[in-house]
Amino acid sequence: MARIVVIGAGLGAMAAAARLAVAGHRVTVYEQGATYGGAVGRFARDGFAFDTGPGLLHLPAVYRDLFVKTGKEPLEECVGLTQVDPAARHVFADGTRVDLPNASRAGTVAALDAALGAGAGERWGDFLTRAREAWDRTRRPLLEEPQPADPAPLAREPYPAPKAGLLRRPTRTLAQVGARELRDPRLAALLDAYAWAYGFDPADAPASAAVLPYMEQTFGSWYVAGGLRALADAVYERCRKRRVEFVFDTPVVDVLEKDGRAVGVCLDGGEEAAADHVVSGAPVPALYRDQVVEWERGEDWPRHQVLGTGRVTVCLALRGAREADAVHRTVVHAEGGRPTVTVLRPDDPALRPDADHESVTVTATVRTTPGQEWEAFADRMVEAAGQAVPGLRDRLLWRHVRTPEDVRRDTGAAEVPGPALAGAGGRLLPAANRSPLPGLYFAGGWSHPGGGLAHAGMSGALVAGLIVEGADFRGSQ
Repeated sequence: MARIVVIGAGLGAMAAAARLAVAGHRVTVYEQGATYGGAVGRFARDGFAFDTGPGLLHLPAVYRDLFVKTGKEPLEECVGLTQVDPAARHVFADGTRVDLPNASRAGTVAALDAALGAGAGERWGDFLTRAREAWDRTRRPLLEEPQPADPAPLAREPYPAPKAGLLRRPTRTLAQVGARELRDPRLAALLDAYAWAYGFDPADAPASAAVLPYMEQTFGSWYVAGGLRALADAVYERCRKRRVEFVFDTPVVDVLEKDGRAVGVCLDGGEEAAADHVVSGAPVPALYRDQVVEWERGEDWPRHQVLGTGRVTVCLALRGAREADAVHRTVVHAEGGRPTVTVLRPDDPALRPDADHESVTVTATVRTTPGQEWEAFADRMVEAAGQAVPGLRDRLLWRHVRTPEDVRRDTGAAEVPGPALAGAGGRLLPAANRSPLPGLYFAGGWSHPGGGLAHAGMSGALVAGLIVEGADFRGSQ
C-alpha cells in the first residue's frame, strides 16, 4: 500500500483519488479552498442556484466507468442523467433560428436544410464525415493513452481536406474550414460556436478542432439533475466511501524532492506530508507562478495550453415561470457588438425557489485582457440573452457576474483549459500526466487529455493507471 498525496479536489484529481483508493492505496487530498469540485462550482442566493462551471455533461461514459470501477452503485443510481433535446437552439445574426436534435446526424442535417436552405445540411454532414476521420485518428492517443514521450506525431494536422477542386489546399485553421467547406456564414458561425465554447478562437484553432462538434453531435449532451455540482457531490461521496481523506483550507506550498524524486508536500503551515507518489490537480501554470514546483524552464519544463481566453458567467434570477416551449440551451450568435452567448435554462425545481421563478445562466468566452469593464460586458451579454428568454428585462430580479478573475481566485487560473487538440505544431497539447520529476503526476483539466468534465475524468484514469501499473500501462480499455 503506497501513500499518495493529491493536491486539489477538482474532478480529475478526485477521479484519480477514488481509483487509487480502490487499488489499495492510502490517499489524502489537500485542497486550498473550503470545498471540492474545482471549476465545477455553485452560486446560490434567495432560493436560486446556478452552476458556475460547466452546465452540461458530454461523454458520460467516462463517469459511468469511474463509478463501475470504484463501487457497486452505478452512476445513474448516484445522479439523475437526462439527454437534452433539442441539444441546442441557435439564433443567428440574421434572425434565423434552428433547433438541433441530440445525437442525431440525420436529424441535424434535416434541421439545417429546413432552416438555412437546401444543401446546408449536406455540407454540414460532409464536414462531420471529415471530422470523424480526425476523431478516429486521434481518439486513442489523445484520450485513452498516456501522452507519448515524443508527442511530435500529435503535432501534425489530422483533419483531412476535401478531395475535390480547389479545396485540395491545406486547411490549417477551423475558420478556414468554415469559410472554404461550409460556405454559409451561419454554418461557419455554428462551427465557431463549438470552438468558443471550449475556449478556442476559431481564427487560430487548428482544423482538428472539428472533433469538438463531432463529439457533441455524436455522443450527445446530458444534464445532471440538480446541476453539474451534483456530479461533483457524487464523486466526492464515492471518494469518501473508498476512504479517501480530505483536508480543506490547506494550501500546498511546495513539492518535496529527494534524490531526484517527489517524496511528499509541504503545507502552508510548514507541516510536511510524506508520500510515495504526489498527484497534482492544480493548474500547471499556477504551480510555477506560486513556486510550488521549482523547475527551471527548459527542455523538460512541462508544456501547457496558453489560450488567452476565459469565461464570464452571468447568473440571472427571474420572476415568472419558464414558458412551456423553452429549450434548455440556446446559443445566440454575435450581432452588432454583442458577444456570442450560451443561455442555459434548465427546467429543474432544485435551482429555483418555486414554480413562479426561473434561474438562467449566461456564459461567454472572452480574451483575458487586463482592465476589462466586466459590468458593461455583462450588460451586452444580458441584451443578447434576451433573444433566448422572452421578456427578460422585465422579469429580472437581480444578477450576479462571475469574471475570469473570480475563476483565478477559486481555481488558480483565470483561463479555462480546453481539450487537447492535435495539429498546431503541438501547442495545444497539455502537460503530460507523468511530470519530468519522477513520482509527481498531473491530473485535471490542465493535464493530458485536457479541459472539460469528460477529459478531466479521463486524466484521473490515466494517472491511476500509471501509478498502479507503472511502465506496463498502455492506456484505458
